[in-house]
This record gives sequence, structure tokens and C-alpha cells, in this order.
Amino acid sequence: MAGRWKNDLNWSDTTPKAAWLNRRQIMAGMGAAAFGGIAGPALAGLGAVKSEYSTVEEPNPLDHITSYCNYYEFGTGKEDPARNAHMLNTDGWQVEIDGLVDKPGTWTMDDILKGTTLEERIYRFRCVEAWSMVIPWVGFELADLLARVGVQSGAKYVAFETALRPDEMPGVRSPVIDWPYVEGLRLDEAMNPLTILATGLYDEPMPNQNGAPIRLVVPWKYGFKSIKSIVRISLTDKEPPTSWNKTNGREYGFYSNVNPTVDHPRWSQASERVIGGGILAKRKPTLMFNGYGQEVAGLYEGMDLAKFY
Repeated sequence: MAGRWKNDLNWSDTTPKAAWLNRRQIMAGMGAAAFGGIAGPALAGLGAVKSEYSTVEEPNPLDHITSYCNYYEFGTGKEDPARNAHMLNTDGWQVEIDGLVDKPGTWTMDDILKGTTLEERIYRFRCVEAWSMVIPWVGFELADLLARVGVQSGAKYVAFETALRPDEMPGVRSPVIDWPYVEGLRLDEAMNPLTILATGLYDEPMPNQNGAPIRLVVPWKYGFKSIKSIVRISLTDKEPPTSWNKTNGREYGFYSNVNPTVDHPRWSQASERVIGGGILAKRKPTLMFNGYGQEVAGLYEGMDLAKFY
């Protein structure tokens, strides 16, 4: 289904038992450093409640999700984040929330998660590089956090910033982009119930290479919009700069909605390679808004979607 995905499936219902057993070994192999800094309520990802917004598609095994990813702060290769992200220390993580809010300040992970009900959201994930996965995130709606800090009437956008730690992030020594990594959403996109802040996946704390301890997930947009390891959230009345748009505005726009009818200047977006399908697997047709059009198409009514790549 491309519209609503109400169901009663949990990750354990859709993941083969062998993969489930293997994930424990994988998690152990990542090392305690990957999770040592996530304490207290952050561990509430265990036992997350089910969500009506989950897809019925089968999630990728944990090793796919943790070993094949983009996180350029740890290197530009797909395996570099898994190799290097253990260096990131998430102990005492804080997120600054400022701008056009009633309650600006610095929030610890305990502050953010206090009283929060975490949900499992099994979402399709589509990279701008034309590959895809299905990922069982654990998190909560960004709108809930914004409601707690009080969004002022003049706010129109939400800006995000990733940690910049050269001693822990070897990739930032290379000028691939203008560090730190920054992203942004229009306020109505941020308030959409599909938009979540994720603190885990597969009902476990978020691995460092996937954006620990807290990252954005916007499933109808290309993956680079879902910024990782957030240290700042700002409400603003002006469209914020975004890293890939600043780096190459001809190829990466602010909105960057998944759109099979608008090709990237260097490759087609009409289909996608499903990670785990094998080298002989057929490519899968890409869905408009990654299949979430029923929930989000109204946000862009009257806009030239070809223009806002």
C-alpha cells in the first residue's frame, strides 16, 4: 500500500528468527563504546510501542542498516561509519534548542525523553543515490518536542545542526562539505506526524554510525535530509541553509522530496536498488514521496515539484 499502513506488526513479527538472533552478536561486536553514552530514559527504546504509521514491508536485517550507510563525518565510504563511529562519545549528550521558541535552553537526552512514549516506526528509507532499505526506527514525533518548547507565531522553519568533533570524527578533516552538517525543514513538514526524532532501531539504542544518540527521520524525503547526531535545533522565520544545497545547489534543493519523475543531474531517480537484494535483483520502481503521498502531498499543493528537487 502506498497510503496508510495501519497494522499490528512489530519488528519481531517481520524479521526472520536467524536474523534476530544474529543481531545480538552484531550489537556485541560494535563494542560498548557505541552505546556507553546512552543512559537512563534513552534505553526506553526497549519495548517501544507499535505505530499505525509503520509499513507492512519487511525490514532489512540489522547488519545491512549498520554496515551500509552514509555518515561523511566518519568517512565517505559506505563501510567507513561502521569502522570509525565508535570514536564518537555520546556521554552527556546535549541539544541546544533556540530561536523562536518560548523555552529556549540546553536539553540533555534525559530531558528530551522524560515522559516521552517511544514508538517503533518501520519506514521505507530512500537515498538520493537511488538505493533503499526498510528500517525499524524507534523514536517520537518531532512535533511533540516542539510543543514542549513552545513554537512562537513567527516561526516558519526548523533548522538542525550535527555535532562537529574533529578528534572523534575523522571525516571532517576532509572538506567534502562546509562543516558542521546542517539541515532544515519547513515548519509544517516538521510538525507532520511522519517526522520523527529517532533514538534507536530494532528496539535497541541507536548505533553511532546511524546517528546516535538522536537523529531526524523524514521518510518522504531523500536520506540526506534526515540529519544525524543532532546538537542544535533552531526555530527561524527564514529558510535555513542546508549542507548539500550549499555544496552543490544545482543538484540538491532545500525540499528534496523523493520524486521518480525528476532525475538527479547525474542519474535516474525512476527506480531504486534495494539493499540486500543481491547483484541480480531487479530494480524497484520508486514511489512518489517514497510512498507517503497520502500523508504529505498536501504540504506541497500548488508548488512546482520539478523545481523543488
